[in-house]
Order: sequence, then C-alpha cells, then structure tokens
Amino acid sequence: MVLPKEVKNIIEALESAGFEAYAVGGCVRDFVLSNVKGLSIEPSDWDITTNAKPEEIQKIFKKSVYENDFGTVAINTESKNETLKIIEITTYRIEENYTDKRHPDEVKFTTKLEDDLARRDFTINAIAYDGKKFIDFFDGQKDIKNKLIRTVGNPDKRFNEDALRLLRAIRFAVQLNFAIEPETAKAIKKNANDLVAISKERIRDELIKIIMTENAKPGIEMLREFGLLKHILPEVEEGFAVGQNKHHIYTVWEHNLLALDWAVKHNYKLENRLASLLHDVGKPKTKRGDGLDSTFYNHEVVGAKMTAKILERLKFPKKFIEKVVLLVRYHLFYYNVEEVSESSVRRLVKNVGPENMDDLLEVRIADRKGSGVPKAEPYKLRHLRAIIEKVSRDPISVKMLKINGDDLMAMLKVDPGPKIGFILNILLDEILDDPEKNGKKYLSEQAKKLNGESLAKLEKMFKMAQDKTREAAEEEFKGIKSKFRV
Repeated sequence: MVLPKEVKNIIEALESAGFEAYAVGGCVRDFVLSNVKGLSIEPSDWDITTNAKPEEIQKIFKKSVYENDFGTVAINTESKNETLKIIEITTYRIEENYTDKRHPDEVKFTTKLEDDLARRDFTINAIAYDGKKFIDFFDGQKDIKNKLIRTVGNPDKRFNEDALRLLRAIRFAVQLNFAIEPETAKAIKKNANDLVAISKERIRDELIKIIMTENAKPGIEMLREFGLLKHILPEVEEGFAVGQNKHHIYTVWEHNLLALDWAVKHNYKLENRLASLLHDVGKPKTKRGDGLDSTFYNHEVVGAKMTAKILERLKFPKKFIEKVVLLVRYHLFYYNVEEVSESSVRRLVKNVGPENMDDLLEVRIADRKGSGVPKAEPYKLRHLRAIIEKVSRDPISVKMLKINGDDLMAMLKVDPGPKIGFILNILLDEILDDPEKNGKKYLSEQAKKLNGESLAKLEKMFKMAQDKTREAAEEEFKGIKSKFRV
C-alpha cells in the first residue's frame, strides 16, 4: 500500500528528526478496506499521529498552524489535491474524564502509540501505518476482514466518552455494510439515552451520512432497534405499527421506509430522500378510525408543519427546510388524464414552482412505489409531465404577465405602492384560469377597472386570489382525495 507523497514526506521528515510518525484513523481504515475488498477507496482526509510535541512539529514544518488544546498541528503541503492540501498531525495523547459525554476534561500527551490508539472509538479506526508496517493493537484488520464494528476496549467507556459514537457505530455499519459486534450492540442500547447530550448539528451530520448511503433504509431501522431514533426523528418512529387503509398493505412506518428505499435505489438527492422519508409523517396524528376504512385527511398539511419543526430542530439550512417542506406539503397530488384540468395543474406548478416539479414528481413516485398496491400506469406519468411542461410556459407568476408595474404606473398615473402589487396579482389569478387572456390590451382594460376600487377592496381581492391559488387545485382534487381516504 503506497502512501501519497505528501503523507510520506511528512512521516519521513518526522522520522529524520528522531520521532515516530504514522498515518492513522479513517485513511488507514480505507487503505485496509481497499485491500480486503479489492477496491480503490480514496480517503476523504489524512491524519498523522506522532510522539513529537506541537512545538517540535512546528520547528520541522514552517507552514503550519497550531490553534487548539488537543496537540493538533495543521500542515499546508501546497498539494494540488484538496484532500492532501492540509494534513493534520497530532501528538500521541491520552484523554481523561468526559463529564459532558462530548469532550475530554483533560488532554495529556504521551510517548506511547498504544496509549493514543487506545482512546479511539472503533477498532477499524485504531490502526496505524507508516508506509512500511501496520501497528494494530486491537485487531482492527481482523474486524475489517470479518465485517464487524467493535469498540476499542470497554464499549460502555467508549460511548460514555463521546455519545456521538452511538450514532457513528450505526453510520459505519450501514456505510460499510458491516454488523455490530454483540457487546458493542448491547452497550449502544444501554447508553442510547446519552445521545441527548450531543449537539443537534453533530447528530444532523451523522444522519445525513446514513441517509446518503445505499443502506439508508436498514440504517433507519437500526436506529429504532438500538433506541436512538426516538432522540433524532421521534415523529418518524410514531408511525411504527400504525396500520393504514385498503390503499396500503404496509404500516405507516414500513411505507415511509420503502419510499426512502426507492429514493435511495434511484439515486435521489438528499432533500428528495428526506421528503420521501417524511412525506407521510403526519399520518399518525391525523388517523381517524381503524382497519381498511381508516382515513388520514390533511395529513400532508400536518406533515409539512411537522417536517419544518423536525428540520429546524436538526439545524438544517433555511432554504433546504423550505424545499423539503414544500415537497411534503404537495406530495399528495392525484393525476388522472380525464379528471384533472390544465388549470389545476397550472396552479400546482405555481404553488410548487416550476423548478421544483421534477423533485415533486420524484417524491410522488417514491410514495406510489412504497405503497404496495398497483401502480399508476406509466402513460399517466408521461401525460402529466407533458401537461406540466405545457402549462409551465403559461403565465404562472406576475413576471410572466404581458403588463408590468411600470406599465401600470404610467397608464394609471399612480405612484409606486401596494396598489400596483394588488392589481398585478389579481390579474394573474384570472390568467391562471385562462392563459389566452394574457394580452396587454385585455390586461390594461382590467387594470383600469380595478384602479377604480379602493385600496381596502383591492387588498381583499388580492388575499382572495392568494387563497384561491393555494386552494383551488386542492379543491379540484378534493373528491378524488376523499375517494382514496387520504
């Protein structure tokens, strides 16, 4: 196994100065995995451990930065490879007492490599390599060969040091398609409640990694099995064993996971995978009745509100949250060639945004494929895509009207103000129903009539138009939704 020249040069420089130095952690794990699986796995970063103190490291490497209390010095290698441009070198250390179950109360430097490796989380991450030999005190290579996730030493102690390791164990298991060693598994279940001590940002980052693996479905199942999901996505867990009606053969829990699995197998991006997992999160709270005739009216509205709270709690970015909430809110559109008009599709496109329609269709397909009932004919989907493409060319926003604010101000001789916005949106509402009316002459005539109304009346008409935009498509689908008890 050949180390990159940047890593090799650092190790050789430290050795020439009389110190020990080894690549360690995930980069070595990936090296060994490549050998075992016969694959080429590119490490995402490179870390080096040494018995040299930080000040000794900085004397050897002038282009370095040391701004922490953990003995880690960042070296700028000036490599053109971004992964190798900054390499961190950390002095062998011992960490003592983790009062907050997140950070060591005290860090001490040590001269023994074994002490440093003994503090690491899992055996697969506790292998050192200097380009010539592996140092593996805890049988990490054996566990890689046997596809096992095992803690270094006492599992309770390891998880009490950093409760995020509870989640990392699941993440490594699903990423690598490994099993979790029995004593390690037992300790995860025992210490699962300690996850509450971990910041939501760190939990979010691990969850994303699980969702983006090819084993996302079994990953979520493992989180519930090990008692961790209730601290991450308790709303999803509420769907466990919640039966549905005659239009589903799976429970809410099973259905949501099957939708996620479809999204994973078809390489959906993160927001669409999350929307697929969360699309029916509102069902347990909206369920009425039981058995084949139970109903879940407005679960998409309730689910959208729940999704917003879930993603806000996990500290996802605002725009990302808005996108996922939108997909959950509008996932429940029904389309039948002979039952739904172009007008309602046009309003759906306006509500969702033309740029989000492909994503909405992906989530809807994942929903259908995860239902376990006969699927919509491909013709319907092709027809819907054609209609969406057609109506997306029609005016679905004020900017697409054949008249603008400047035109109105000049024609009506009024100053900038809310009146102009009210008139434009009232005109748009009419054009949504009949795009053929989108001509400057017709719009000008209508604008002159509206100009005669009071500002209060225009505001009322504007709000009615906004409500209609949000609700008209829903109203058209109402009977169909009722038929399907959703």
